[in-house]
Amino acid sequence: MERNIKCKPTNLCMIIFMLCLSVRFVEYFLIETDKTAIGENVFHKVVGIIILAVILKVSNLTWSDIGFQRNGFAGSILKGLLLGSVCFIISYGLELEIFILQGNPAHLEIYISSFSLTGSQIKNTDFFFFLLCILFNIVNVWMEEGVFRGLFLKTLSETKPFMQANFIAAFLFGIWHIVMPIRSYVNGEMSFAAMLLMAIGYIILAGIMGIKWGLLYRIKGNIWVGLGDHLFNNTVATNMLHVVSLKGADELQIVRIMAAQIISFAFVMVVYYCRKRNVNR
Repeated sequence: MERNIKCKPTNLCMIIFMLCLSVRFVEYFLIETDKTAIGENVFHKVVGIIILAVILKVSNLTWSDIGFQRNGFAGSILKGLLLGSVCFIISYGLELEIFILQGNPAHLEIYISSFSLTGSQIKNTDFFFFLLCILFNIVNVWMEEGVFRGLFLKTLSETKPFMQANFIAAFLFGIWHIVMPIRSYVNGEMSFAAMLLMAIGYIILAGIMGIKWGLLYRIKGNIWVGLGDHLFNNTVATNMLHVVSLKGADELQIVRIMAAQIISFAFVMVVYYCRKRNVNR
């Protein structure tokens, strides 16, 4: 890639990241697509996919070169969905158990809500909203996995060991998510201290998720398993299947997501190092 784009790999990734992040800020603060009938900030993800396609074109690379191989993609996506579903079954169970121990029985409800740090009061149950949720999140994970795992890992790995490249890409993925708490602070929905705490939490949580999906990319040699797990997290666990107690919905959503991600992260780490050890024998 460096022969085609005269820029150091790290600098190239930072330029692409800042460009995508700038568009993300514009949509979150100016366009605010999630506050329209669309209900999702999807515009910057579409722009990100376009930027990615342009970079691949000028670099003489194909989508397959960054992990989007056609062979076996359906089976790999199903494995990712299975990983996500198993881990979230455990975390949903833990969340419901916590409510029981608190003397506040809770139950599961299926409906579509826009992701919000302060919670959504709107419950959409029409098929149209479920379809939109799936379509928008496919765009979401295609862009994020393509850029942060596919392009960044391939680019950074040209000059760095894989694990170092993976940590850098995961850290950028964490920074990518602090836009949400920043907007909530600017809009007066949370204090500066809460914003700072939430931003740090996002960097850590999204960083863990980024490392895990990078390891899955390394293990399988394609983007699809991580994309499937990412899709389940964003679509089902965040937007479709909710825990409703006497006090409201999704009070412990962040706990649910953190638990599921730690479980899956530990599983993927074990698989990665077991395979690495077997290869080195």
